[in-house]
Amino acid sequence: MSNAKALSLPEAGGQGVAPCCPPLAERPMTAEEAETAARMFKALGDPVRLRLFSAVASHEGGEACVCDISDVGVSQPTVSHHLKKLKEAGLLTSERRGTWVYYRVEPSVLAAMGRLLALPSAV
Repeated sequence: MSNAKALSLPEAGGQGVAPCCPPLAERPMTAEEAETAARMFKALGDPVRLRLFSAVASHEGGEACVCDISDVGVSQPTVSHHLKKLKEAGLLTSERRGTWVYYRVEPSVLAAMGRLLALPSAV
C-alpha cells in the first residue's frame, strides 16, 4: 500500500484532474502547493519517466497500452515501476482491459502544467 499523496484535485467542471497549484508568477506558493508541484517535477525529473509520460501524452487517441510504450531502454519491471510513480504523482491514470493496462494523461493535467509555468499576460 502506497502512502504517496496524489498530485491532483478534481478540476472545476468535473473535467478530469489538474495540478492544484497556481501559476508561479501569480503569487508565492504556499508550502502545500510547493510540495505538490515538487512531487510532479520529481516524477518528471527522471529521463525514463519523462519519456514514458511523453509516449503516453503523444500516443494516438490520447491513451497508450503498456505494450506500446515499454521500449524505453529498461526492463519491463522497471517500466512498471516508473509508470507507478507517474500515477502516484497524479500525472497518469490507468485502466486494465483484459491482460493489458492502458495509460492516459488527462488533458487538464497538461493544460495545468502549462499554466503553472506560464508567464503572466500583459495587462
